[in-house]
Amino acid sequence: MGNGYLLGVDVGTYSSKGVLVDTGGEVVATHAVPHGMDMPKPGHFEHDADRVWWNDFREIVGNLLAKSGVRPGHILGIGTSAIGPCVLPLDGKGRPLRPGILYGIDGRASKDIDHLEKVLGREDIFQRSGTHLDTQACGPKILWVRRNEPEIYAKTRWFLTSQAYLVYRLTGKVSIDNYSASGYAPLFDIYRSEWYGDVARHVTPVDLLPEITWSCDIAGEVTAEAALETGLARGTPVITGTIDAAAEAISAGVAEVGDMMCMFGSSIFFIMKTAKRVKTQHFWSANFLEPGTFAFMGGMSTSGSLTTWFRDRFAQGEVAKEKSGGENAYTALARKAAQSPPGANGLIALPYFEGERTPLHDPEAKGVLFGLGLTHTRGDIYRALLEGVGFGIRHNMEVMGKEGVTPERVIAVGGGTQNPLWMQLVADIADVELVLHRRSVGASYGDAFMAGVGVGLFKDLGEITRWVGKGRAVTPNPEIHKRYASHYRIFRSLYDATQPLMRDLSNSFRSNGN
Repeated sequence: MGNGYLLGVDVGTYSSKGVLVDTGGEVVATHAVPHGMDMPKPGHFEHDADRVWWNDFREIVGNLLAKSGVRPGHILGIGTSAIGPCVLPLDGKGRPLRPGILYGIDGRASKDIDHLEKVLGREDIFQRSGTHLDTQACGPKILWVRRNEPEIYAKTRWFLTSQAYLVYRLTGKVSIDNYSASGYAPLFDIYRSEWYGDVARHVTPVDLLPEITWSCDIAGEVTAEAALETGLARGTPVITGTIDAAAEAISAGVAEVGDMMCMFGSSIFFIMKTAKRVKTQHFWSANFLEPGTFAFMGGMSTSGSLTTWFRDRFAQGEVAKEKSGGENAYTALARKAAQSPPGANGLIALPYFEGERTPLHDPEAKGVLFGLGLTHTRGDIYRALLEGVGFGIRHNMEVMGKEGVTPERVIAVGGGTQNPLWMQLVADIADVELVLHRRSVGASYGDAFMAGVGVGLFKDLGEITRWVGKGRAVTPNPEIHKRYASHYRIFRSLYDATQPLMRDLSNSFRSNGN
């Protein structure tokens, strides 16, 4: 076993990352591949499954093997994760019939949500699936394909999610883990871990859905064809895997009940390990990654994507300097934001640039910059965007508390943690201590550990503490927290005041043929 390694690959919204790890948790090699995201219509977000998901996987594996010098036969197990839950229809030969429809940022199925709630009953769906339907749910998106692309639906043999497609390409096996399946409401029975056959006529027959297993179960082995395409050794075990946020939670050290991960990626995602299944009106509840474990979850639609938007639209100078070998553009923008005081000189941002998930569940929500004046600078606006995400996190945590869910430890992960200003202002706004680990490899690291559980190197996921250090704490400043009180009150009131106008604007936009 001393010569053994574990491979983890994660496909994210804007990039994919892979890691080779030895059995002691030391990183041998990493590689990342950037990619784009398609938006064919407003509110529609997609990835090409082969051009993005599979090709990224192949490129990552090739680079990891070249960088590390590790022989493919010394890889003991492979774990994958990816954005999700997603909807990808495949034909009978396993070929994608259209681009994959992405997770909660994709709001195309709002009418299908309304239809399913009408025919199945909103409360009945909640009681059976443990969640209300929203843009995160895959059932309405499958129905959207059925109603809007009947020629594609007619050819569909399987509906898979993102990492399930990677596993299929590697092993030829069709599977989905329990945690990912929870995102397929109203099709999934969270209590029995099986598909609901009685809703088939309203959405899709369950024989078009994959077999449900647990995340660390061995789904299959690398086939001869996949070995030729990737350079991996034929017969290497591949686990079922999971959604990226859950893998990231493992990599962050979410091991005990009460541990909650807050992932600062292109969106915000919360996962808290709970002692029992929580019935929640505003968030999501699911089986976690192992039998007898449960998760309480929430998510905001836009976070890092806001900083990407601002950089690409309003920081061309900083981007040009970075390309010529200068300072990172995000670092330069963070320095400008740090020159703006708490409260961004009276500027407040609603970060709902692509609708909002928890706790609002409003795909029609819009981004707002409120309080703009002629004296405001780019630094003020950038800080207001960062603070808007912080206000959204506080809103989520307050509603969690009202539902009886209070995290004992909040672990911050993701690209946003590289911005110390952002971490501090979130701690100050939400009045919460954030734990940042010294090792910030991400979801792919969790994938590798899960592969280790799958092949028997570790008894369960709680042993991730053997790989993850203690980390450092970002503590809130009580005085700054008080200074944010009035801004937070305005933040909450601003959505309530503008929400009818947001819906009117969406309707007007659609009626004009957009």
